[in-house]
Amino acid sequence: MNSYIAVIKKYAVFTGRESRKNFWYFALFNFIIGIVLSILDAIFGTHDLLLAIYSLAIILPGIGVSIRRLHDINKSGWWYFIPLLPIAGGIWLFILLATAGTPGENKYGEPVINEL
Repeated sequence: MNSYIAVIKKYAVFTGRESRKNFWYFALFNFIIGIVLSILDAIFGTHDLLLAIYSLAIILPGIGVSIRRLHDINKSGWWYFIPLLPIAGGIWLFILLATAGTPGENKYGEPVINEL
């Protein structure tokens, strides 16, 4: 939960680095929240309204954490657009996001130290 909150606190920050742990915990919590909101939408009959509102609210933090994650492996944030290449692009981005960060300082700054 602390990793999710740490990412949300950097709502629209596109500079610096983000640890692999923070990125994947953020993705996990988004997945869980999405399932819960989908269930609530089905119960209340709101036709995915709650999920749509949450998705809009989480767009900037999601892009920001992805770009910072790419910075952690010493890649430009422009690699975020690699999924525009059919099939292979999405797979390549997934591999990049799962790659271990560069140890020590790189051109995007110091690594994030998880204090959990």
